[in-house]
Amino acid sequence: MVQGGDQIGPAELEGDLPMPAPEEATTAAHAGTDDDNVHATRAAEVLRPHAEEAFAEELAALAARDDRPRPPRWRLSPWAVVTYLLGGTLTDGTVITPKYVGPRRLVEVAVSTLATDRALLLLGVPGTAKTWLSEHLAAAVSGDSTLLVQGTAGTPEEAIRYGWNYAQLLARGPSREALVPSPVMRAMAGGTTARVEELTRVPADVQDSLITILSEKTLPIPELGEEVQAVRGFNLIATANDRDRGVNELSSALRRRFNTVVLPLPESAEAEVEIVTRRVDQIGRALNLPPAPEGIDEIRRVVTVFRELREGITADGRTKLKSPGGTLSTAEAISVVTGGLSLAAHFGDGVLRPDDVAAGVLGAVVRDPAADRVAWREYLETVVREREGWADFYRACREVGP
Repeated sequence: MVQGGDQIGPAELEGDLPMPAPEEATTAAHAGTDDDNVHATRAAEVLRPHAEEAFAEELAALAARDDRPRPPRWRLSPWAVVTYLLGGTLTDGTVITPKYVGPRRLVEVAVSTLATDRALLLLGVPGTAKTWLSEHLAAAVSGDSTLLVQGTAGTPEEAIRYGWNYAQLLARGPSREALVPSPVMRAMAGGTTARVEELTRVPADVQDSLITILSEKTLPIPELGEEVQAVRGFNLIATANDRDRGVNELSSALRRRFNTVVLPLPESAEAEVEIVTRRVDQIGRALNLPPAPEGIDEIRRVVTVFRELREGITADGRTKLKSPGGTLSTAEAISVVTGGLSLAAHFGDGVLRPDDVAAGVLGAVVRDPAADRVAWREYLETVVREREGWADFYRACREVGP
């Protein structure tokens, strides 16, 4: 830690991008039709608006009727954040749509963790909505889900700590004007929530740059003899794929700084169908695709195929199956159905049919042409072919691949 140095405040850190004071941020959350209009216009125009823009009306309705205690700089109380995530109906009749379908207690643990000084790690297999949940948590807690570090094998330390504007650095030397704050540094200074996606993809030495931030709540800047201390309200959400074990596993020192919440796959087929239908419908509205519920039979069929192959046994428990190497996650089912809706809209009659999803299912299942193709053929001939009401799906799958 830097001794005897100055502390950089939010205004100094942001330069030309001033950060509102806590009372200003609170006021903005409750008022300002101009801001609401701007968010509505942006949400209507962009392909994939941020959570705080796409669900601005729900967040505003919750904030207006939320009379429970809020942690420092939180836009909503923990109770309201859980309601935003899991859905519900407010006293005035406003319907809050579910953003996540899963165990309520698990969501409560995640939200309560963010109300402490302990960071949150969302862990799970691919496709368990880790990124989706982290985005909506940040949107509900801080009103800003964009303070994001995307973890990759090439993520540098500067992405988590800070970097430099080299033109300014060469002209003036190390200075506050030359400093380029990372999303994590900005969240520390503003008392908001930062996000780190795919933490286990980040090189181990870069991961460990988070240790001082999470334990001491400070980020030293030796070049300036200064530091940034985290303001109350700051916290960090990281996601990690448990299939990446052995890539860049977290050190024990870093893992101790997180409270880990493991996100499960949907418990039942109906829950997974609900998730896929809801998410595909949201995506489809942005792309002007047919409503997802009209293709509910094909959605249920895709989910059934993915669940049976994923679990290695048919739904009735009578037939054991070879499982392909892919994850066949809920996210992949969403992708397959969205692609099928696009085919139905542009090359069909707008109704989702077996021909529209067969190619997507094959592409998701057969990742390894050798091993996965054997598992798929066996499933197709022993299960799909014999299943009542699945003749059209069987023929469509046979037509797109052996």
